[in-house]
Amino acid sequence: MNLKSPKFTAASFRFEGGRTRLNLQQVPTGIQAFYKDEADRRRVMDELTARMDQLQNEMHAHERYGLVVLFQAMDAGGKDSSIRHVFAGINPSRFKVAAFKKPSKQELAHDFLWRFWQELPERGYIGIFNRTYYEEVLVERVHPERLSESQIPDEFLQDPDQLWKERYADMAHFEDYLHRNGFRVIKFFLHVAKEEQGQRLINRLSDSEKQWKLSESDLEEREHWDAYLDAYDDMLNATATRRCPWYIIPSDDRANQQLIIARIMVEILESLPIEFPQRDDKEAKKLIGIIRKQDRKE
Repeated sequence: MNLKSPKFTAASFRFEGGRTRLNLQQVPTGIQAFYKDEADRRRVMDELTARMDQLQNEMHAHERYGLVVLFQAMDAGGKDSSIRHVFAGINPSRFKVAAFKKPSKQELAHDFLWRFWQELPERGYIGIFNRTYYEEVLVERVHPERLSESQIPDEFLQDPDQLWKERYADMAHFEDYLHRNGFRVIKFFLHVAKEEQGQRLINRLSDSEKQWKLSESDLEEREHWDAYLDAYDDMLNATATRRCPWYIIPSDDRANQQLIIARIMVEILESLPIEFPQRDDKEAKKLIGIIRKQDRKE
């Protein structure tokens, strides 16, 4: 596969909003594979992850930029496996993953973005959010009765449509703020077909090491598939911007999904105006002299 092929670029999967409204029902969940066979897939992924590590090392030395990578998907969309495989080659000392579940009592005592602020990476680092603040306009949108648990003053719950609109704006402003401070916000929506998701859930139940990941309540949520898809439609259209677009990843083929994500990560890192600090040969010679002097003392 030619990595420079125009068919394999971030732009193919980029959605930055605008006049044309995105409709997930019309977006494919599967496309032709970007790899010939397993050996080809491994070779390409190795190239991409090696390049990503090289660029992240340069970003770390530059100390001006950082990456916040968001993963959203339906259950079994491939978030965990994508994070595990795409970022396997990154130096773990400059990379961290934060997974967000149902908010705790302490977290509910703060604004809805508070717990996400706590996990933002430093400049030079890559931070991954496995599920994100976008859950706040998905789960509660499908289950509005849960809004009463959020401890938001009643005056702001009278008009749910206005609440969602304002939360979309809060999220967009939050991401724009991060962008203006040197943090690129990379948002992945892993788009999987309901039938493919169903098969993955069955596979989980057939695997003793994965059965624990699925409960009857998860299947009850699956009954709301169409409602969640509508919520995703509104969320993606309201929060995709030129600075912080969404990348809609066809995810029925996990291997293809991971190659696409890795390619996008490399392209974004390559777009940053980063470089290693200028080498000072005079200072280097001075330090070499100190080391040699230290060694002669022993």
